[in-house]
Amino acid sequence: MVLSVLIKFIYPPPPSTVVTAMTAISFLSMSNAGYMETKGKHVKYSKLWSQPEEQPKIPSKKGMFIAYAPAFLASLTSLFLFPDENFRFTLLRFCVTTHFFKRVLEVLLIHKFSGWMDIEAAITISLSYFLSSTTLIYAQHLTQGLPEPEFDLKYVGILMFLLGICGNLYHHYLLSKLRSEGEKQYKIPRGGLFDKVICPHYLFEIVGFLGISCISQTLYSCSLTSGLSFYLMGRSYATKKWYESKFEDFPKDVKALVPYIF
Repeated sequence: MVLSVLIKFIYPPPPSTVVTAMTAISFLSMSNAGYMETKGKHVKYSKLWSQPEEQPKIPSKKGMFIAYAPAFLASLTSLFLFPDENFRFTLLRFCVTTHFFKRVLEVLLIHKFSGWMDIEAAITISLSYFLSSTTLIYAQHLTQGLPEPEFDLKYVGILMFLLGICGNLYHHYLLSKLRSEGEKQYKIPRGGLFDKVICPHYLFEIVGFLGISCISQTLYSCSLTSGLSFYLMGRSYATKKWYESKFEDFPKDVKALVPYIF
């Protein structure tokens, strides 16, 4: 029953062992990472990481560039590797490329970094993004020639992707304006949806990836978005706890991720 309903919204799973394995790995690994965030075991970057001295580190700006650049180059290259595919596939590749291009630009031009990043974490995150983006594109390539899902969601996906990427960029911009040049102390974010949730940038990232899933309509894209959502839920929960521990005046009505709910 569930399968018969699901198949109306997504393409049949491709006969690819690699994509099948990555579908399970992406969901399980990211969901577990989100759970570990709630238990205080954080990815080794940003303010949530205690940065022990013995760990080999690089500046956060360099680390985040390393994390995003390979995925951006891979998705950009895909635009030229498959020039004659259908509109859905072209749209997906364009959105994935735009997503990582925005991230690279934010690292170079918007975000303000004052800390360090574990080298191993930078490489691990970079590999994860690279594999996710290439698998997302490859899984879509395998749908070429197959009948379209009964319910076409790609135009809904376009709107969700644009809303997500614009909302995420806007709230990253607000975060970048919290501290003046040379300042290192953290402050409680204000403006936009920060008055309702402490991580609106995560909320909009989820919306953007929901848009990508609607454009793609593959099992892998749904698995990736689900895993990412669980990870960002855990990350936002941990972030809220961190702010509450650092600021006595942290507003009690501000939620972690979803206004009024969570």
